[in-house]
Amino acid sequence: MLSGRLGATLPVWISTVEASQLPGLAGFARHLLRDLDAVTAGLTLDWSSGSIEGAVNRIKKIKRQLYGRAGFELLRKMILLQ
Repeated sequence: MLSGRLGATLPVWISTVEASQLPGLAGFARHLLRDLDAVTAGLTLDWSSGSIEGAVNRIKKIKRQLYGRAGFELLRKMILLQ
C-alpha cells in the first residue's frame, strides 16, 4: 500500500485490522479514521514535502547550536551560508 501508492485500499485494510482484534493495530487503525481523507491522499498522491522538511530541520539545528550565543544577524548569516 505504501510503495504502490494504493491509498484507495486503506478502508479495506482498516476494516481487516479491526476484525483481527489486535489491540495495537486496531487502535492505530481507529486513529487513521479520524482524518481518512488526508491519510488516503498521503498514500495516493505523488508529491512530497521532504525537501522542505529537510530545510526546516537544518534551520532548527543551526538555531539550537546558536541558542543564547548570538543575535539575529549571525543566525541569518549561518542559514544563508549553508
